[in-house]
Amino acid sequence: MGVMSSALPQLTLPELASRILIVDDDAEIRTLLGRYLKEHGYEVTSARDGIELREHLKLATPTLIVLDLMLPGTSGYDLCKEIRQKSSIPILMLTARGEEADRIIGLELGADDYLTKPFSPRELLARIRAILRRTNSGTQTVASDTSGYSFMGWQLDTGSHSLTTPEGEQIDLSGGEYDVLLVLVEHPQRVLSRDQLLDLARHRLAGTFDRSIDVQISRLRRKLAAAGGHELIKTIRGAGYMFTSPVERQ
Repeated sequence: MGVMSSALPQLTLPELASRILIVDDDAEIRTLLGRYLKEHGYEVTSARDGIELREHLKLATPTLIVLDLMLPGTSGYDLCKEIRQKSSIPILMLTARGEEADRIIGLELGADDYLTKPFSPRELLARIRAILRRTNSGTQTVASDTSGYSFMGWQLDTGSHSLTTPEGEQIDLSGGEYDVLLVLVEHPQRVLSRDQLLDLARHRLAGTFDRSIDVQISRLRRKLAAAGGHELIKTIRGAGYMFTSPVERQ
């Protein structure tokens, strides 16, 4: 079934009442993961395919979706793309494939993280917590000396994790995209290597030698460029990336 059971003591969870939607065609996996996450304070619903997923989304918006790639009917890739066209709900992809290309496709389509089968429920829990810390729970930590950053008329709000264009349009960012952009604006006009970006963003998407940072940068560039933010992120050949604009702290 691809998941190793793990008997663990109850752990304290800061994101109580978060609603997790598990989408997997394996009933045993849905039952095992659902039971484990409920033991750790989450509300859990499940779906076996794209049809049931869409029905769940009509009824309520989950805090996070655990989405298997290999589903009957509509694939997890297509479902991820479909969700991203309408929502910024964090998505954790499950895949039996370990190839880098498969992971990159998932990230390109908007997944916030991925986990390769077989995995332990404890690892899944850690990934879910990490995603929620940098997305949903971030809105609860507004009490800070800094509310955000501004550059060339753009506003990056660190309380709501939102990016606003000079024209007032809000740009939808995934958790990974926000992490990388925040690191860049915190170190403006300075070259950062991939290793530095991974370390500073505390990124869990992949190992140091993975192309996940390149994927996030590529997605960020497309979104910024579509709103007039051309050339904000520059590639420094053989060195890394640089955020080209001066940045003001608010």
